Amino acid sequence: MAKFYDEIPDSLIEWIKKQHMFWVASAPLSPDGHVNLSPKGTADSFHVVNSRRVWYQDLTGSGVETISHIRENGRITILFHAFEGPPRILRLFGIGTVYEYGTQEYESLISPETRKPGSRAAIVIDVYQCQTSCGYAVPIYEFVTHRTQLLRMADIEESRNRASDTISSRTSPEIHQKGIKAYWARKNLRSVDGLPGLLTAPDSRVTPVSNFDKECQRPKLQYPPSREGGAQRSGANLAIGFALGALFATTLPYILSAIGKFDMSITRA
Repeated sequence: MAKFYDEIPDSLIEWIKKQHMFWVASAPLSPDGHVNLSPKGTADSFHVVNSRRVWYQDLTGSGVETISHIRENGRITILFHAFEGPPRILRLFGIGTVYEYGTQEYESLISPETRKPGSRAAIVIDVYQCQTSCGYAVPIYEFVTHRTQLLRMADIEESRNRASDTISSRTSPEIHQKGIKAYWARKNLRSVDGLPGLLTAPDSRVTPVSNFDKECQRPKLQYPPSREGGAQRSGANLAIGFALGALFATTLPYILSAIGKFDMSITRA
């Protein structure tokens, strides 16, 4: 049974803080535009200010849909659902604001010590309504750990910006072509529908600070047997079986003939 609230109840705030991932939905005003739905899962990236305001660190990705849609119309929905414990779905309906990397508003929310590698914006959401529903159809999953690939990739690209900024500070400012800011300039200026994305972050003079633990444990993944490998093994077994069958069919007449001759020699004896 769905329930609606004008603000986030305290009990749901505590529940939100325990979740390991959430989903972000947004859309352009054009009826022909692409509706976007993005999963987010980096630890400590989502924050609750109070019962009517939340925000999260928006990390670097190949697209910039959420930022572009918020710039155009402000609409955004956050969805949480329980993978463990009692079933539940929670939606936060709100109006979003984008604060890009390098702005004062961004730095007031995200200090250098708490910034994630690749963080390109703070997305602040003023919640005007929230909704809970049953979540009975959501599977039960056991949380293992967070992935670190995105953070490692971003940290490598930001290290190039740090090196470039150190050198260019003595000459003229320039963006390392394989750094994170150059990536933003290539991939994050426009949405798939051509709406404006990042406006100032690619040209920011603020040098990314690294707090990423490069020695942290990497997730250990267990892959199921691949279908391709199984098909190859099945094909090999089939070929072997066919060869043995052909060999048996070819030699069987000779074997029977030899047995017949042996029996006849015994009878004559």
